[in-house]
Amino acid sequence: MKFEWLVARRYLRSPHRPAVLRLATALSILGVAAGVLTLVVALAMNTGFRDALRDRLLGVTANVNLKPTSPDGISDYQSLIARLSATGGVRSIAPVIYGTVLLSSGARARGVVMKGIDPPAEARGDRALQQIVAGSADFSPDRDGLGSVVIGKILAADMSLHPGDYVTVTSPEGMLTPFGLIPRSRRFRIAGIFSSGFYDYDANWVFVTLRQAQELSALGDVVSLLEVRVKNLDEAPRIAQALLREAGPGFTTTTWMDENQALFRALSLEKLVTAIFIGLITFVAGLNILVVLTMTVTDKARDVAILMSLGARPRQIRRIFLLQGLTVGILGTLAGLVFGYGFAVLANAWRLIPLNPEVYAIPYVPFHAGASDAIWIALAALGICLAATVYPAQAASRILPVDILRYE
Repeated sequence: MKFEWLVARRYLRSPHRPAVLRLATALSILGVAAGVLTLVVALAMNTGFRDALRDRLLGVTANVNLKPTSPDGISDYQSLIARLSATGGVRSIAPVIYGTVLLSSGARARGVVMKGIDPPAEARGDRALQQIVAGSADFSPDRDGLGSVVIGKILAADMSLHPGDYVTVTSPEGMLTPFGLIPRSRRFRIAGIFSSGFYDYDANWVFVTLRQAQELSALGDVVSLLEVRVKNLDEAPRIAQALLREAGPGFTTTTWMDENQALFRALSLEKLVTAIFIGLITFVAGLNILVVLTMTVTDKARDVAILMSLGARPRQIRRIFLLQGLTVGILGTLAGLVFGYGFAVLANAWRLIPLNPEVYAIPYVPFHAGASDAIWIALAALGICLAATVYPAQAASRILPVDILRYE
């Protein structure tokens, strides 16, 4: 291999090469580098968005939901939580009640999702209660005995509400009286305002205590479901099955993957489409390598004929041009990886591309460049470059010295 590599290197570095060949070689390296760099940055951005959305989404929703199959809710939830907490991989379990209510203040009213929670248990897993932008997450009643509520940032802005204001929460689950069905209503003091980073939650969610939600919904001492947070997100399906076995019949489970399947499937499809279309840049660069080597074979036909007349075998001639094209591909790929990953790291650390968080749910474009992406990007780029060298290398190995040197 030393002979082939020596000749290939001299062909690449020779100062006597025609200027057009030197320019074409430089453009080939630049083309491969540009294709790899663009692909690294695009996939890092796609992965960053996926990770950021997943982390923010799972910060306000459960990893595993344990639901009863009957509409009556879970009555013995305290003992059930005690049993399920011993399941391996479980980080925390919180009982919750969900309901749709009418939130009103003065002449303004809006339908919202009410989440009844156990504040100490919820605070261990729900990041929304850890991201209070005004007031506090203190659900203690005021001096008049009225309960407290925590609402989303966008909801507070739309209804001009601030910590310390009072609102009325009306449940559709009413009381039957001689005058008909009368909705249940309660007044609450706004204790705090949270900002989860997701428009839907910040604009439509309110938190109250479990007891207050039970009174509003007229459910008694029952909960709608149990929200489970796990230590390892990838093990959520296995833990869900373990919880289901421990809970016994009458329950069903869903994981964060099931709840957000459409979203993450769309992100995965977007990543695939991005890789295919941006990968065409590397394909074009591979065509440049094919042109360069074809021109090199034509330019060096006399040299190749002399080498073959001195005993060089066709496979050695073929390797010379394969190594030449592969060297161009390796240089371009390494340059693209270095600059692509360097840009991704700096852009993520310095938050170079800001976004409107009310539209995109995150304040800047995140870049998460994974090692696995680098491996397959490098293999794909080198594969394209290697494929582009096959035809010129085969053409060089078929040169007949007698035809080239006949009139020398």
